Order: sequence, then C-alpha cells, then structure tokens
Amino acid sequence: MSFHVPTVDITPYVHDGSPEARAEVARQIDDACRTVGFIQITGHGIPDRITTGLTEAMDRFFALELDEKKAYRTPPKINRGYSPPKSESLSLSLGVESATRMNDFFEAFNVGAGEADYPHVPALPQPDYAENVWPAVAGFEEQVQAYFGQAGRVARTMTRIFADALGLEPDFFDRYTDHSLDVMRMNNYALPAGTDIQLDGDLMGMGEHTDYGIVTILWADQVRGLQVLGADGSWNDVSPADDALLINLGDVTARWTNERWMSTLHRVKPPIVNGTIERRRSAAFFHDGNVDATISTLPSCVDAAHPDLYEPITIGEHIGAKLAGSRAGKRNERAERESARVLASQRT
Repeated sequence: MSFHVPTVDITPYVHDGSPEARAEVARQIDDACRTVGFIQITGHGIPDRITTGLTEAMDRFFALELDEKKAYRTPPKINRGYSPPKSESLSLSLGVESATRMNDFFEAFNVGAGEADYPHVPALPQPDYAENVWPAVAGFEEQVQAYFGQAGRVARTMTRIFADALGLEPDFFDRYTDHSLDVMRMNNYALPAGTDIQLDGDLMGMGEHTDYGIVTILWADQVRGLQVLGADGSWNDVSPADDALLINLGDVTARWTNERWMSTLHRVKPPIVNGTIERRRSAAFFHDGNVDATISTLPSCVDAAHPDLYEPITIGEHIGAKLAGSRAGKRNERAERESARVLASQRT
C-alpha cells in the first residue's frame, strides 16, 4: 500500500459552514487520524501576508552570526530562545537508548505563551510559562507574534473538529486548553559556513520523534526532508501542497484516544544537493494543553478488545519528561511504547 497524507479542506469550520459540511470534515479528519496521523489542511484562513512576515523574520534572525544568535540561548528547562545546531537529540525524548549524542543538526528559535497571556489563571508554574526572549532584529517580535496568534486559532479550530470526530461535547477541549502550553519552534536546516560536520547517509537533521502535546500546526518550505513513518515501517517523504499546512497529532491525543488516533513518528533527513545541505525552514506550533490538566483515556476508546494502555498523567509531567530527553540529554523512561516503534523502524 502506498503512503498518502490526506488533504482536508476545513473551510466549513473556519467560516461557519452547514452542519452537514462540518460533519463531512470531521469524518475525514477521523479517518486520517486513525490511518495516518498526518493531515494536510487547506481553508485554514491564515493570510499570505502573515506567513510571509513570519518567513522574513526567520530569515533575518537565522542570517545572524552564530555568536549573535547564541546570545539568546536559554537553559534546557526554559523552552524559549535559541537552540544551536547539534545541541539536541529528539530521539532521546522517546527513550531510545542508542541515541547518546546530541547530533540533530537543525538550529531553532522558540517562542511561547507566557504567564502574562493568561491573566485569568493565578500563579502559573515557571518555567513552563516563561516570558519570551526577543532578539534585537527589526520587526521580528511583531511578525512572529502575528503568525503565532493565527496558528493558535487554527489549533483551536482543529480541537473543535476533533471533538466532533470523537463524538465529544463541542467544548470538551476548552477545559484542558484555557492556559495551554503553546510553543512555536522556528527551525532552520542549514549549517553556518565552516561548520565541521561530515555529510553522510547517517546525518540527521532532526531525529525520529513524536510530538508531545495535543496537535501540531506545521508550516514548512516545499523542500524535501520531512519523513513520516508508515504503518509498514517505511519512512516516507512528505512536503506541503500549495497554501496547505501540515497537521499531526501529539502523544497527549494518542493517550486520550487509547491509540485509536496515533501520534505518528517523523524525522527530518538533511536535503543534500551536490554535496551541500539545501536550506529548509519550518515553523511548528505545538498546542500542548494546560500544564496542570490530567489526561485519562476517553471511556469511549476503551472496550474488551481495546484495554486501557495508559495510566493518567498530567500534561506537565509528560512534557517535562519529553523535554528532559530532547534538550537535556536525559533518556525518557516513560516512553516504552514510543521507543519500541522507533527501534522497530530502525530494523526495517
């Protein structure tokens, strides 16, 4: 069976479509979440000027000298600011013992929702809701914030669709996301001139991993590199269609649905052309949920044929273990099911 990422037009949810049109969108999303875990969406409503502003801001920041960018680096526990090349290993977020080197060559800049964004919630824990570190780059904060707001709107639209697809109350996800750990990671897959690294078949732009939270909204260049693990254990290239965003599920949703919906393994292999790395950019908006929310398997996803696979866990505990793996180099001991999938894919 050939691998295929479905395309779904979510216009009926963005522009108040008929109940019948929304039901068809929810049906298509349910089918995609059951079978692939990755979806292309059109009709999302993000204006071109907002996306163009984001890419211009990314280009200006990543064009800085490496030492200038490192001035905006934060400690591993603070999920904000700059991450230099080879400072992370995403495979460790899944507890894969063989991933012992910090070898992912991408560089990134993270921004997120801080305590000031949720004035209705007192005493949010830090550093989960840390304020952002903004570089002294003209227009960067304004352009990134504009896209961040639009991506958040799309993420909440997707959870509304998820509620319909799963037969839940329309506002089900609202109680888990009113102070959501929303983070956007802007990635650059091009190494600075003079970087000492060997371009070989084992070079990894971003190691195999699942995303951590509820849903990810991904903008990406139409440059090859993103690969998604198919049900047969094969890695498959995925590039966004014109004006489309890529959507994938995170581990929190897999837990909620007892793996009726799967958080799909993916990675980025470096696009190497004529012995050099071809530049590739992406911006992933992670809608992860409230840090203090407890995730328990939905009763509708448990029966005699599908016993409950997961113990309840707070989103904060889950995200913390994941970040300790990717950014601090500590093997995630709570990812047995995910690590088994990684190891199986490495044997194919």
